[in-house]
Amino acid sequence: MANQSAINNIYNYYLTTYAPKTDSKFDTHKKSELRGVYNSIVKMNKEAPLFIVDKSQETKEYAVGLKENARAFRNTIVSLGGVTDEEMLGKKSAFSSNDSLASVKFIGENDEAANAPTFDLKVKKLATPQENTGKMLPSNSIYLPKDTYSFDIGINGLNYEFQYMVNDKDTNRSVQEKLARLITNADIGLKADVINGADNTSALHIESVNTGVTSTGGHMFEVTDDNTSRTKGSVAYFGLNNVTKESSNSQFVINGVDAEASSNIFTVEKKFEVHINRESKDDTDTANIRLKADVDSVAENINTLVDAYNNFVDVAGNYSSHHPKSSRLVDEMASLVSLHENELSEVGVELQDDGHISLDRVKLSDAVEEKKLGTYIDDLKHFAGSVLRKVDQVSLNPMKYAERTLVAYKNPGHNYATPYVTSAYTGMMFNGYC
Repeated sequence: MANQSAINNIYNYYLTTYAPKTDSKFDTHKKSELRGVYNSIVKMNKEAPLFIVDKSQETKEYAVGLKENARAFRNTIVSLGGVTDEEMLGKKSAFSSNDSLASVKFIGENDEAANAPTFDLKVKKLATPQENTGKMLPSNSIYLPKDTYSFDIGINGLNYEFQYMVNDKDTNRSVQEKLARLITNADIGLKADVINGADNTSALHIESVNTGVTSTGGHMFEVTDDNTSRTKGSVAYFGLNNVTKESSNSQFVINGVDAEASSNIFTVEKKFEVHINRESKDDTDTANIRLKADVDSVAENINTLVDAYNNFVDVAGNYSSHHPKSSRLVDEMASLVSLHENELSEVGVELQDDGHISLDRVKLSDAVEEKKLGTYIDDLKHFAGSVLRKVDQVSLNPMKYAERTLVAYKNPGHNYATPYVTSAYTGMMFNGYC
């Protein structure tokens, strides 16, 4: 158990340092799917040659980064409809007639699209965070005695204590900047900065990350030093508990019905995720929200696929100076495009000399208007499927594209399974990451 914990810590270090993991519903799998991944690793390695792997820091960074970016690319492809030929690129897309007022995303399943509502939205008020603005104090002087001070912040039902020192050379400004860093870097749902006032004065400004009215109707957060462990007095001195703006809910009207939410992001019937961006200027300033036509949804999915493909190629290309085999991956990706080059070209997708693909949006739009897109939809799905299979292979064995030295070939047909040969540096903890 201790060894497993150590491995988790090591993997998470490289993951958060070199390839931050984003949460996705596509990272949740059934036991049967995880078993299939394991069986794939066993089969892949049973007859594979033995290698000595480069143990440099660059290789560790490269392996983790390549695996995680392959996983992210896979999630993007799957999010565009699914993994089967019938589902591929079939994800429905939502449309807002007024993106500056509200943008929208379809979050329902494709088989629910027939029951997706069409509605008009008017925004009366945006949700706001709580803001505390301290006293404006002379920036270059300080009247707080040298000592170690502390204060407590209560937020989301939890209390956090902050301690800091005031030294001889400190000023109001330097201490305010120190507190701003302490509060922001604590990552407790607050962000802080120092704002400038007139006549060379400054104040500490604290703002909650979350918006909306709390369930108790009280403040989103409170700052106090009444029962703190070190010297008190800094809360009153800097005015840290001075609430200048209460948090509030968003208020909007959907098809004539008033509603509100604690955030500026909310869902409608579990099918639309709506982001409201500003308040309506008048009664006519509304947004009509509905699903796009199937062909328009496919066009948007193509656009998303192109962007994700290029991001993945960028990641592989960035490592080519230390890992020349990374260029091999770029070439393999380009070969997949070449196999479908004629069909892709008809809808505006072109292969570039550097391995990227470009999208001529005018040509894609023309294909939509001329109803040519449906003619090539099967070819587009085959291309997406080919790319999906390739990134699955990269995720299973990123060490294939790392520097390594061949030691020996195995005796065919007389081998034990070696499922974790590909695991060097990458963890391959598929129960948690794939």
